[in-house]
Amino acid sequence: MTLILLPGLLCDAALWREQIAHFSARVQADTNRPLPVQVADLTRDDSIAAMASRVLSWAPPEFYLAGLSMGGYVALEILRQAPKRVTRLALLDTSARPDSPEQSERRRGLVDLARRGRFRGVTPRLLPLLLAKDRLDDAPLTSAVMAMAERVGAEAYLRQQTAILGRADSRPSLADIRCPTMVICGTEDALTPVAHSEEIAAAIPGAVLHLLPGAGHLTTMEQPSAVNQLLDQWLSCE
Repeated sequence: MTLILLPGLLCDAALWREQIAHFSARVQADTNRPLPVQVADLTRDDSIAAMASRVLSWAPPEFYLAGLSMGGYVALEILRQAPKRVTRLALLDTSARPDSPEQSERRRGLVDLARRGRFRGVTPRLLPLLLAKDRLDDAPLTSAVMAMAERVGAEAYLRQQTAILGRADSRPSLADIRCPTMVICGTEDALTPVAHSEEIAAAIPGAVLHLLPGAGHLTTMEQPSAVNQLLDQWLSCE
């Protein structure tokens, strides 16, 4: 089996760096071989459906799937397009809801700025939306977050924001998910608050919800050991 990881907006494989290291060393009991881990490139398409289709075009027939934030939107679309191919699902700091009118307006304003050549990636003033307050002085962490955004760049950012603006409401399809599902959220997540994760977990049959005290939106980077421990449980559950 392969573990596929889906990054969020303006994120790349660095979002999952600690998970890649941890799970690549995990030996699968059925094959006695390390677990293959792949991070999807979600920078090339301007719709969530196209992102999902691209992942499915290269993914193995069956796989484990984990997505954070925008990656969660793509994960839920993958479940709609090919529900039988996903054998386990983990949704981190994400939402099944479409944007509110206020969120859409703010997002369109950011898109307009980027189109006018004023893309700034993740700047220090945006970090409080992504990280817990007590991590804002963690220079290696904040630098890593800003570096991801710079690598993704303006053109991919425009495609990703267009995709997010046009995404479907995933709430009606949550009850159709049948694979073992874990939902994880930082208690200090300002972008996709705990209520969004609670809503997802309540709607997916048998889903398990875990909250990470003191973590913000980027839980995989803020509390990697805690996330790895939870995902170990997720991969081991019957």
